[in-house]
Amino acid sequence: MALLGFSRRVLLQSTSRISSALRPYSASEEPVVCTLIPGDGIGPEISAAVQQIVDASGAPIKWEERNVTAIKGPGGKWVIPADAEESIKKNKVGLKGPLATPIAKGHPSMNLLLRKTFGLYANVRPCVSVEGFETPYDDVDIVTIRENTEGEYSGIEHTVVDGVVQSIKLITETASRNVAEFAFDYARQNGRKNVTAVHKANIMRMSDGLFLRCCRETAEANRDIKFNEMYLDTVCLNIVQDPNQFDVLVMPNLYGDILSDLCAGLIGGLGVTPSGNIGDNGVALFESVHGTAPDIAGKDLANPTALLLSCVMMLKHLGQMSYGKRIEQACYDAIKDKKSRTKDLGGDATCSVFTNEVCNRVRDL
Repeated sequence: MALLGFSRRVLLQSTSRISSALRPYSASEEPVVCTLIPGDGIGPEISAAVQQIVDASGAPIKWEERNVTAIKGPGGKWVIPADAEESIKKNKVGLKGPLATPIAKGHPSMNLLLRKTFGLYANVRPCVSVEGFETPYDDVDIVTIRENTEGEYSGIEHTVVDGVVQSIKLITETASRNVAEFAFDYARQNGRKNVTAVHKANIMRMSDGLFLRCCRETAEANRDIKFNEMYLDTVCLNIVQDPNQFDVLVMPNLYGDILSDLCAGLIGGLGVTPSGNIGDNGVALFESVHGTAPDIAGKDLANPTALLLSCVMMLKHLGQMSYGKRIEQACYDAIKDKKSRTKDLGGDATCSVFTNEVCNRVRDL
């Protein structure tokens, strides 16, 4: 499955700044049912804000709200609630707020459980500078593509002897090839010129070596896209020196977790960074990747931007390009106008003030 959208490099063709996922949808005024998982902490507040903005835009979206908390299924295996699983499988598309994982023995990460349940093998995170919001870098345009289901996050751990724990890093050819092919498809569909494989095959020669081999073989079959490979530590060093030397980055799970957050830091943080997860059987789940922020939950202080921009990715995935572009532009214009910025962006506005500002701007566009 490819992703379609336009980066700042082809801004003459489109005003869209955030790339979008695309499956065989066409723009339609018939309501599209999407699963909504509000999440924990500030999740319900920012989810309500996004719903309000989408309604203001007139986008033909109908929400099917579901809560997700891990429960024990047959045989004691952790699963998500049946009604949530059925909703996502039926609708194929969902939007998810932040989920908390209780720190308790044996309790799985909810995000990891969702990825495994729906085979969400590719995490896509566009990191694009927000016009009018000053950071040390003013022209970042990087996309991280992270293998999303295995690696160090496979959840395979055991005690060898007292005081010694072994955690298994799982790398498979199937998952590596899937995410590599996805990265090249994404680059081609988005007018991107270069894919960089990020690895540590010099140390983990078998596991990262397998991932790198899959990337190299995929590059050979996609020679219209430039390909290079770099060590993770080298990328981290170079990216903070000059982010403009990178375009699309593809990497195993743990490296993607770290590097995607680093890239988010270049543009102002996780509060302004959208994310999408593409999986098997046409399932796509878009999400905010920041935390649940329980300290400000219920205080009307949360910033809904990351979830809103993730919703923009979702709308474009559904073929609702015009609605996505209007909401995206309204969001960026509201951030550019300092009086409507939330505290995490250096302003004093509440979540509701920011939301109302974006709603007004959407209606005016």
